[in-house]
Amino acid sequence: MPPLRRPNEGLLARVNFPLYSVEMLSSRHVLVAGGGGSAKTGVANGFEIYEIYHNGDRFVAEEIVRHETGPSVVMNCAVRSDGRRSFLVAGQESHCQLYHVNTKIIDESSVTSKPSESDEKTTVRQRRTSTRQAQNSGVEEIPQDSMSIRRLSFDIKPGDSVQTDFLDREPIQRVVRLSWDCKLMATGGTDGRLRLWNFPRMTKSRDIAAHSKELDDLDFSPDGKLVVSIAKDGLGVVWDVATGKEAGTLAWQPPEGVKYLFKRCRFGVIEDKKDKCRLFTLANPLGKSGRQRGFLQQWDPETGSLQRMVGLDESLSALSVRDDGRFVAIGTMFSGSVSIHIAFSLQRVLHVPNAHSMFVTGLQFLPVLSSDGPAISSDSEAAVLSISVDNRICIHSLQYRHTLPAWAAIILIIVILFLTFMLCSYMGL
Repeated sequence: MPPLRRPNEGLLARVNFPLYSVEMLSSRHVLVAGGGGSAKTGVANGFEIYEIYHNGDRFVAEEIVRHETGPSVVMNCAVRSDGRRSFLVAGQESHCQLYHVNTKIIDESSVTSKPSESDEKTTVRQRRTSTRQAQNSGVEEIPQDSMSIRRLSFDIKPGDSVQTDFLDREPIQRVVRLSWDCKLMATGGTDGRLRLWNFPRMTKSRDIAAHSKELDDLDFSPDGKLVVSIAKDGLGVVWDVATGKEAGTLAWQPPEGVKYLFKRCRFGVIEDKKDKCRLFTLANPLGKSGRQRGFLQQWDPETGSLQRMVGLDESLSALSVRDDGRFVAIGTMFSGSVSIHIAFSLQRVLHVPNAHSMFVTGLQFLPVLSSDGPAISSDSEAAVLSISVDNRICIHSLQYRHTLPAWAAIILIIVILFLTFMLCSYMGL
């Protein structure tokens, strides 16, 4: 039985617009995006960037930057860095907008202020004032007599914009992904076509008639040689990036003859086998009301064969794989719950019921292999961020599991057997 968490235990922050996408901008900075749309509702559209650190007791989020996108809601986005600079691409109706994300170091006066009521409830901090917080966040400590600290901030500047979906009526980009080497961009939308783009030039590389209905998700393999797409036509297809041809299909036999549709797809590396990867998908029943059984699936992308599958008590809405490939997280559609699973076995090791009051729209693990700085130090084995249209950003951490190493178990068994033998000899048995 996986450990349970209290619903509000992981609340990090509340924003004033619905959230649809979450991405890690660095090893300790998270970007969330969404909005209220083009209607004049007074609900903003745009991004917010938070710095996350652990204060020794819990995770804390500090708001860094807010960037509004006018009337265009951000329904999907992706972030990548080429080692020198960071790029953000965002789906805004039928177009994909490129943003250049530049880092900058700023000096700010250290002002000690009493936390507000909002700070206490959401663990959002507008300003760090303690030496411990500065050390935990990786910010260089400045002598207190100078009354100044240095902090990392971001400058978001719009770049090129290209139309990525061409449906005759209401074209919408549904998903965008960037390859791990930041050389290719893949987009999919309501016209059912998978388009590959040279990045960051934003010039079209391939236009593939992938599906007969709109795409729901896609992802690049870690080596950039494959891209998987899933759509409302029920198909899951793996494509060869170099040729643009089909490399395999995802085929399985649903239980009881019920038709299932793939909902999300993500590649993940295999620990100790960096040249190999796994493919994970979520599948939900078609046209069923109520809490119908959804599935978390693990595939061999080279053969398209289903390796493992685990059923959940309701339909699923969000999926994330940690950068080292060790853990998988899923979010649910009706109860707003979040779970963490071991990637190899799909065993559930953490369950957070009712983490959100509405369906989970995005998940993102805190990275452990980031090259831009050290991972956040904490007392947890894994931590995943979750967002929802309930305007909340939450974090859910898996505490280290205390297990007995194999060698210790063997020694313990030998000792027990030896003592048993000695006891039997002493009693003359």
